Amino acid sequence: MSYIDVLNKAEDQVTPGMSACQGCGGELVLRTVLKIAGENTIVGIPPGCMAGAGVVGWNYANGLKIPVHIPLLDNTASFLTGLSQIYERKGRADVNIVAVAGDGATADCGFQSLSASAERNEKMLYVCYDNEGYMNTGYQRSSTTTKGSRTSTTPIGTVINGKQQQQKYLPLILSMHGLTYCATASVSHMADLVMKVEKGLEASKKGFAYLHVFSPCPTGWAYPADKAIEVARNAVKANVFPLWEMEDGTYKINVANKMPISVEEFVKGIGKFKNLSREDVGSIQKAVDERYELLKRLAGV
Repeated sequence: MSYIDVLNKAEDQVTPGMSACQGCGGELVLRTVLKIAGENTIVGIPPGCMAGAGVVGWNYANGLKIPVHIPLLDNTASFLTGLSQIYERKGRADVNIVAVAGDGATADCGFQSLSASAERNEKMLYVCYDNEGYMNTGYQRSSTTTKGSRTSTTPIGTVINGKQQQQKYLPLILSMHGLTYCATASVSHMADLVMKVEKGLEASKKGFAYLHVFSPCPTGWAYPADKAIEVARNAVKANVFPLWEMEDGTYKINVANKMPISVEEFVKGIGKFKNLSREDVGSIQKAVDERYELLKRLAGV
């Protein structure tokens, strides 16, 4: 059975009503992960887009068909650590312990508990849907926001021209914690995403598994909602978001771009990048190229 067949046959654990924005990558991540994880799953979703849309649902009714809890913004991994350990003590190792968290709750506010849980190799699958900002509160910059992005805290003006710093590359940082499994994925490459969710769930029975998913946001990024998958696909094509995995210390690039498109082509039509200067584009391109070369060396390419 193909990975797409697996997805088609799986039962949706998210209710039909959904209050996420049109074209939301986070919703697609949530539905896909929980479809594969199935009903024998407990999920933690910290404050953010998916806590509001995926948990509250419509009219304050639960948006999920499985047990879900909204921990604090900074303690998702800690909360799930306790949950994982109590179920293991009860002899219920079959229960999937899963986090679905945004980049703010993962790379910034929650990084301390995330790193600590990863270092201790706690048994869970932690999924970050990365839309490069605190979207649920009006799009403030996070540490994973791409340089030059226009956000409410890095506006376009005479003092600064969008975010001034390069983004934190969190998945590689997590992989250096000696995880059982670590991977990147994108909503534009669904078969690859399903494969990695399955691997992550299997690895979570042995230790900490981490999946970092590219989840562009039409509302915050300012592009048409029907272009969401195209934007995500172009990010992979440009090596802005390369797809790779690490299993037991061995790195593998899943999608190798022999002729990648340029960063300049990737940013076209995306509102948050509309004021990028030529120097800004060149700076992002340099960071993208250096990061991809590092990944190739790690993968032995």
